Amino acid sequence: MDQGFTGAGFAVPQVFPDGRIDLAVIRDVSARAEEMGYDSLWVQERIIGSSRSLEPLALLSYLAAVTDTVRLGVSVLVLPLRSPPQLAKTLATLDVLSGGRLTVGVGLGGGDANAEAYGIEPGRRVRRFLEALSVMDALWKDESADFEGEMYRMAGATMAPKPIQKPRPPVWFGARAEPAIRRAARYGDGWMGAGSSSADDFRESVGVLRNALEAEGKDPATFPVSKRVYVAIDDDADRAERRLTDWFGHHYGNPEMAARVSIWGSADHCYEQIDAIIDAGAEHLLLNPVFDYDEHLDALRRYTRP
Repeated sequence: MDQGFTGAGFAVPQVFPDGRIDLAVIRDVSARAEEMGYDSLWVQERIIGSSRSLEPLALLSYLAAVTDTVRLGVSVLVLPLRSPPQLAKTLATLDVLSGGRLTVGVGLGGGDANAEAYGIEPGRRVRRFLEALSVMDALWKDESADFEGEMYRMAGATMAPKPIQKPRPPVWFGARAEPAIRRAARYGDGWMGAGSSSADDFRESVGVLRNALEAEGKDPATFPVSKRVYVAIDDDADRAERRLTDWFGHHYGNPEMAARVSIWGSADHCYEQIDAIIDAGAEHLLLNPVFDYDEHLDALRRYTRP
């Protein structure tokens, strides 16, 4: 395994296609992952849609209460659809409740389809994204925060408590397009490749990121590079594919997506594919099984670090 590889996080159960939300499963999987050496637990955001998926920040609050040392992350919050002051307050609270264990993943989102449902004018997503991040930074870092933008304005705004982590909780960007990767290098503290990218696509994106970090004068050694990996280990590969297809159909409304973005099959086959992602430049992995969580905790433990 690559010497630059630092470890793996685990995606907690968050989507319940049958509608039965099982807190015991969430709690037990999270506790086992922490005990087994996974370095982080992760949730994702999907607000509008038919997927029976728990809201990520409320779920992170629960995880903060049932874990002690493992880091807690969300990948990613669609920042242009969030209220920056409200989000800054919620994330600061989460950082306090977790004892400074929060990693904040943010992204631009896929489009404006739901913007009006949030009371937001469609368009100008990049501007809204960057200004929202600036507003949050000011509220986290400054005793009296001022900001004058095109979308947001505030003068002498105060917020407490501040996050425990200084100067802010790590902000990792979810980005795939080249301009978004360059923004990650400029404004972010880390980067997570999309679960929908192949190892070759990921390798190319890592190259873009490293060039962008050099242009920004940032040390790559201090800028984590991660990737979400949808994985289903099962000696019956056809069964694994069917179960992935059902899950992707429920959560994303796109069953065909499963075969394009996932790794499945025997343990050895999956290890080979995951190792290729590490070889492509992943220093960290977000391992994302969508069923048989206990079995996957055991099978993927090889990617944890002591």
